[in-house]
Amino acid sequence: MKRLASLLLVLASAAHADAVQTLKDFGREVKSGKAEFTQTVSSPDGQRKKTSSGSFEFQRPNQFRFAYAKPFEQLIVGDGQKVWIYDPDLKQASSRRMNQALGATPAALLAGANLEKDFELKAQPSSGGLDWVQAQPRQADNNLQSLKIGFKGKELAAIEVVDGFGQRSLLQFSGVQANAPVAAERFRFVLPPGADLIEQ
Repeated sequence: MKRLASLLLVLASAAHADAVQTLKDFGREVKSGKAEFTQTVSSPDGQRKKTSSGSFEFQRPNQFRFAYAKPFEQLIVGDGQKVWIYDPDLKQASSRRMNQALGATPAALLAGANLEKDFELKAQPSSGGLDWVQAQPRQADNNLQSLKIGFKGKELAAIEVVDGFGQRSLLQFSGVQANAPVAAERFRFVLPPGADLIEQ
């Protein structure tokens, strides 16, 4: 019985180590991609939840597009130099330089240039059918408590972020197409006519 428990422990730690390797492989081998996502944001006490959904595309290094469709439209585009956020309801866009905006965000984790340079990776216990890796930013970030990425086998499945206030945001991906070609114009933001721009 003791021997079986030891064997299970060894297998579990090997699975955890594999999750770190899976993330490293993802960072090295997946240069672009597309997916659908659902995002659930929970208050620190877990009582209040907001759900939104949309599509995600990326191209390394530092190009990405989050297009929120429900319940409200919003567009976040990283063009490699700046991050643009556009709210169609308000007809308002804002932009920030990439190095100020990215920090320890899911976009930095998925589309960043150098995963291991920016994050310290540590295996976490498997849960919810996913193998998890904690990505600790190497530069201190007061806006973040934790950042984890989950894989189902070799496929990207989820990212969980807990911010500095204890608010939890879970991004769950579906229909992931690794290394799918993404047109360059998807990462260009053009200010719509009549929209205001706030540069930060």
